[in-house]
Amino acid sequence: MFNDITQFAIILAIMTGLAVVLGKWMTHLFTAPAHNIVERGTYRILGVDPEEKMSWKRYGMVLLLSNAAMMLLGYLILRLQAFIPGDSLQRASQAPDLAFNTAASFITNTNWQSYAGESSLSNFSQMAVITFLMTVGATTGVAVAGGFIRGLSRKSTGDIGNYWVDFTRVAYRLLIPLCFVMALIYVWQGMPQTLTADTVVTTLEGAKQQIILGPVASFETIKHIGTNGGGFFSMNAAHPFENPTALTNTLHILSMLLIPSALTYVFGAMIMRRRQGWAIFAAFLVMFLGFLTLTYSSEQAGNPMLASMGVDQAQTAYQAGGNMEGKELRFGIAQTSMFVTTTTAATTGSVDSMHSSLTPLGGFVPLAQMMLNNVFGGDGVGLINLITYAILTVFLVGMMIGRTPEFLGKKIEAREMKFVMLAVLAHPFSILGFTALACITPSVMASLANSGPHAFSEVLYAYTSGTANNGSAFAGLNANTPFFNTTIGLAMLVGRYLTLLPMLAVAGVLAAKKAVPAGPGTLSTSTPLFTGLLVFVILVVGGLTFLPALALGPIVEHLLMLSGTTF
Repeated sequence: MFNDITQFAIILAIMTGLAVVLGKWMTHLFTAPAHNIVERGTYRILGVDPEEKMSWKRYGMVLLLSNAAMMLLGYLILRLQAFIPGDSLQRASQAPDLAFNTAASFITNTNWQSYAGESSLSNFSQMAVITFLMTVGATTGVAVAGGFIRGLSRKSTGDIGNYWVDFTRVAYRLLIPLCFVMALIYVWQGMPQTLTADTVVTTLEGAKQQIILGPVASFETIKHIGTNGGGFFSMNAAHPFENPTALTNTLHILSMLLIPSALTYVFGAMIMRRRQGWAIFAAFLVMFLGFLTLTYSSEQAGNPMLASMGVDQAQTAYQAGGNMEGKELRFGIAQTSMFVTTTTAATTGSVDSMHSSLTPLGGFVPLAQMMLNNVFGGDGVGLINLITYAILTVFLVGMMIGRTPEFLGKKIEAREMKFVMLAVLAHPFSILGFTALACITPSVMASLANSGPHAFSEVLYAYTSGTANNGSAFAGLNANTPFFNTTIGLAMLVGRYLTLLPMLAVAGVLAAKKAVPAGPGTLSTSTPLFTGLLVFVILVVGGLTFLPALALGPIVEHLLMLSGTTF
């Protein structure tokens, strides 16, 4: 256990150091006035004016229209895949509902997959649709975070920057360079990077076996650095081509946390309140450590029912008493627990184990983190989600002490709170609404591989993953049906845009306000006290909203396990 805890500490220490280094570069990216020659050429090709000052409405409209156009392009390619030459395996086009689900999934940074990558998509589709949409989806999230922070930092102005400038700089100066370097490391570690579709090898027994290949290393870089998720292969990051070594597993974890953690430094630097950025970082880290502890302890404890069956768990190799079902032996319980916690904290959706095989409390953690949607979060949107709750916190405290709440020197009034509550309520409305609809739809029963509370957890997990733009699956659920493809696709769109756009409006409204000097009754938002209050509000609001649903799934399953009851 000491070695495992040491491993956790080292990974988190590296993450913190990288957050500062990358945060400084990203601050420069969002604040530098000059455009390089490649960026200027891109603006000319797109026909946009990089000097245009955009209001939050204009910024949001450009975001929506550009994302819609790219989603449509991805949809058309997936529908026409069978007619595009170059695929030696002649894979079929996706059905309309599946193509809609896939295009919506990858443009929204969700990367939920209702298909098996190696048998469904050609290398052209993997690159032109999946890798492309993963890149622009992540770029959109980070760009909007830049515009959002810029809006919070300004006073008495009507604009929050230029979307095209933010988007282009994030792509050219951040994601592409990071992914290029990481792809080289992944190739060194054994990941394939080729345009060859497959190869036939002779096994040790002398049989012939077809092995699917493709541009895997480049896929994996944007998959994790962009907090995308998904898998080139259906086994996702448990596949040895996607995750060949313990080093790549660790790099996957650090990649997922890289930009979300760095944005806290960017936030503090751009609003010129460094302590505020560290207060946000601390809130992320406190919640992350709590969930990691729960995952690791639950998986290490294993299933007590095995002892009554005569299985001596204390004799299991390396993981004494641990639950190794659905896990890779080469990663063990420690790295698997860290990966499970990270991928749902950073809403990535990459998995190196089967979440359906976790203990009930181990499965509770990814569900709870996606429901809260505030534990680091995805690229860009995680920070925005936490600021949503920071504003809600100062509003609640302000109401309790009887004074107008303030955040970053700006008064928080009715208009801002309407936008904040829209963002807060859209998330549970989508998760619980679609889950309820699925539970009363007769055809859903045919998609379930389990019964009892675990079956309910499968359905709840699917819509939580879609709405949180996570993309991981609980396994055991056949989601490739018209009903699930359509409803989960809609949940992804709601989770992305009905939470992002209201907070852009908040940034625009606050940018137009004058700053007010802090008074003796002003609540400081850069202290440990506020960090504690923020975490408390997130947990209380999340608990009141989702506890009944969790009680029907992983919580009752845990109680049944302790009582020795199976289902």
